[in-house]
Amino acid sequence: MDNALAVFSALADPTRLRILSLLRAMELSIGELALVLGQSQPRVSRHVKIMADAGLVLRRREGSWVFLGLGDMVVPLLAAIDAWQGDGDYWAVADIARLAAVRADRARAAEDYFNAHAAEWDAMRSLHVAESEVEAAIRMVLADAPVGRLVDIGTGTGRMIELLGAEAESAIGIDRSPEMLRLAREKLASTGLANVELRQGDMFALPLLSASADVVIIHQVLHYAQHPAAVVAEAARLLAPQGRLLVVDFGPHEKEELRTRDAHARLGFTDAQIASWFAAAGLESAAPVALAGGELTVNLWLGWLTVPADTRVVT
Repeated sequence: MDNALAVFSALADPTRLRILSLLRAMELSIGELALVLGQSQPRVSRHVKIMADAGLVLRRREGSWVFLGLGDMVVPLLAAIDAWQGDGDYWAVADIARLAAVRADRARAAEDYFNAHAAEWDAMRSLHVAESEVEAAIRMVLADAPVGRLVDIGTGTGRMIELLGAEAESAIGIDRSPEMLRLAREKLASTGLANVELRQGDMFALPLLSASADVVIIHQVLHYAQHPAAVVAEAARLLAPQGRLLVVDFGPHEKEELRTRDAHARLGFTDAQIASWFAAAGLESAAPVALAGGELTVNLWLGWLTVPADTRVVT
């Protein structure tokens, strides 16, 4: 009974209901919530503390930022809130519109950064173990089955297609940046690879059919995503039965300058985070592979689709 009282007390405020709705859409920082809600950060922090104490909100620190997500106990509450709201209310609609504007601004800033640094992109990966070691590990992790139809999300300069394209039945590289795609075309033109296609697209809404890929790679891209769970779910949507998703990215770290200088939205990921996103997308997980070296650890997380594509639910 005490838990129920704490939960309903925490929700007995319009702002906290708005926060619940926003966190349902994606993980956000205190600053992002304040921007969307049009309130001061201290005021939003007080609301978040009340919700966290009631178990409605989970806080996860990354460097100097704290990201907020929904607690495990909110699932039954959401169904009730949806029923009470009916067609929705003004604040819910307005908040989601402002959230979309915040995300669009961040996406434009990231795209400007990618375009400005495209020519030096490969060289910027020098903070971690040698790229040759990472690529050898990628080959090893994928060696158990044919590559088949390959999709590289956030293809950048096309290195993953260059690495695996000869073993693939076909390869498609997706990137939001036209400048990155221009460089990828220049690089891949000299390889002689057949059945390679490059497309401009958003990793949150990929311009490809469901169940159209056997291997999907997200190589050093997920840390740029404001909503990484949604990227994993969208990537999993592409997988045919027994298809594999490989995420290559950093483990947790405290290099705050990568956020401010290099547009990283996330300071690495834990094994538990990736495993939970894989599970939510209908994927089983292999044991992660960690490559320590340099200032950052590179991890390889492999998941595969075991249920038919037409019977699973990807949210």
